[in-house]
Amino acid sequence: MPLIAHSNLPSFVRLKDEGETILSKDRANNQAIRELHIGLLNMMPDAALEATERQFFRLVGHSNQIAQFYLHPFTLSSIKRGEKTSKHVKQHYQTFADIKAQGLDALIITGAHIEQADLQKAPFYKELKEVVDWSYDHVTSTLCSCLATHAVLEFRYGQKRQAIGEKCWGVFPHQMLDRQHPLMNGVNTRFDVPHSRFNEISKAQFSAAGVKILVESKIGIHLGVSEDLLRIVFFQGHPEYDTISLLKEYKRDIIAYLEKTRDDYPPFPKHYLTEQSKAILNEYKTKLLSKELSITDLPEQLISKTLNNTWGNATNVIINNWIGCVYQTTHEDINKPFMDGINPHDPLNLK
Repeated sequence: MPLIAHSNLPSFVRLKDEGETILSKDRANNQAIRELHIGLLNMMPDAALEATERQFFRLVGHSNQIAQFYLHPFTLSSIKRGEKTSKHVKQHYQTFADIKAQGLDALIITGAHIEQADLQKAPFYKELKEVVDWSYDHVTSTLCSCLATHAVLEFRYGQKRQAIGEKCWGVFPHQMLDRQHPLMNGVNTRFDVPHSRFNEISKAQFSAAGVKILVESKIGIHLGVSEDLLRIVFFQGHPEYDTISLLKEYKRDIIAYLEKTRDDYPPFPKHYLTEQSKAILNEYKTKLLSKELSITDLPEQLISKTLNNTWGNATNVIINNWIGCVYQTTHEDINKPFMDGINPHDPLNLK
């Protein structure tokens, strides 16, 4: 939670200059303390839908032990679902019409499994654009993950993602570029982030869109914010991933190879597995291809015990900071994105 500058103590000014969140007494007195309503547009395929729910719910739930959060999952009707997942969605998800009627303080949009670079060929393109357009006018801040970042940069800024050939996947070291932005408060200047994508928006494209880049790596941009510094948060990686998420994805890729829906046996995610784990999985591959073993024999439990999570702490801090920024700027009336007197072009008063 933020500090209140209730006196002229110089340390408040110094801390604010260093990037700490400091509210004026007037701003604090005008804040309405209530629960936050956060939407989760879940576009992940059936196999990852519920795991993705839990990942983002967990991140929000861990972010602040004082505020109360209502999370509202919904999906897009244009995404085809199997019988089991359709039943889950019908029973537990809201419709976009429900979301628009009740309003939201913040919105999270997940990635989706679309390998082709041209997003206009995605079946949910128009429906997703409708959500994005609505959110910009009605929601304090929208957080986008991977494909959602690519989609918003195309919808709003005309920046189309490009295919990169070989899949970028694994856990990669990243460097913070802006230590003063409130999203970066308390975050290590270097930390890891998982990536899993066939396409990218380049640094030049982010810059052309006016995006303020906060975190990057040798494999591309990870985190940025829209020109107003809050209303859209762009993740190109997958900071929400659990420790085992890439292992689960590796298994799905093996299944795809066995079912002949991909041409090659999947390579290992980079910087993720120990050398011993790679040796175990190579031996498993040999026996799987010779039909001595089946996919059910994949030594998931054995491998999972060797995995390290080197991104979770940074992710938790960033999400906590994001929630804090929303909490400090959203209107008491859920149908209005910002408190009275806040400049929507500079809601954090950073310019």
